Amino acid sequence: MNVSFAPHIHDRLTTNRIMLDVCIALVPSLVIAIWVFGLRAAVITGVCVASCVLFEWGYEKLLKRKNTIGDFSAVLTGIILAYNLPVTIPVWQAVFGSFVAIIFVKQLFGGLGKNFANPAVTARIVMFLAFPITMTTWVLPFGSLETNDIVTGATPLAYLFKGDINSLPSFWNLFLGTHGGCLGETSELALLIGFVYLLLRRVITPIIPFTFIATVFLLTSLYGGFDYGLYQILSGGLFLGAIFCATDYVTSPITNLGRAIFGVGCGLVTVVIRLYGSYPEGVSFAILFMNMLVPYINKISYKKALGGLK
Repeated sequence: MNVSFAPHIHDRLTTNRIMLDVCIALVPSLVIAIWVFGLRAAVITGVCVASCVLFEWGYEKLLKRKNTIGDFSAVLTGIILAYNLPVTIPVWQAVFGSFVAIIFVKQLFGGLGKNFANPAVTARIVMFLAFPITMTTWVLPFGSLETNDIVTGATPLAYLFKGDINSLPSFWNLFLGTHGGCLGETSELALLIGFVYLLLRRVITPIIPFTFIATVFLLTSLYGGFDYGLYQILSGGLFLGAIFCATDYVTSPITNLGRAIFGVGCGLVTVVIRLYGSYPEGVSFAILFMNMLVPYINKISYKKALGGLK
């Protein structure tokens, strides 16, 4: 008879199940993206997913490692990366971003569980630095992307950055997602549906999303008033980042206290960049910065078990 040491944990959650649940939670955002931006939203998402899966399979095949594409982590990386891109992004740039996410951020560090930062978030930042024009070209909702007369427009965050409050969409349009932006970040309604699903499935806890979003709201409200704070949280990629990127198991703290510190830190860095930086969005940079601090957050927030060693 084999007896193992406590704790004895039995749970039906597996990596495959968790990744699949997150993918399911992201489906409403794709539905809204297709409705707002057209079928090219589905094309870009499909390209990113296929590229991520192919790069992961090819790398592991080349190095004769165990194949891991069945755990859905590459699929999830592809979806989140696509959601962080403008719908007009050239296909080859989407493939490049997938390569960066899977090879440079994930596989070169040892694969799932060993990457120091969120692959999709890091790839988005690399693409922003490498392709600043195509990464900041936005189209107005319900336009035709098949013609040469694409009507471009500023995102709500760009209006906030310029102080042009009068050009902002209504709170309802911001919540629903009928405005310019990355294809998977515009609809807070769709993202919240996914959030509720993840909570019901017990895939994530609400600590990081709540502290992240609340910090941004409180600080920006103090800066510009209640309406300004509301515009800030309903604009850009805050909900997408807080719910689906900052809660990544590998790159977020393991304790509840650590998660709260992490969420507040993400919110603080986001606000500093949005209000005082040269770029209107700061969510991806904030998450990457806090990812690098996670080992230290774990160290200060982890409680020693009674009778355990330091």
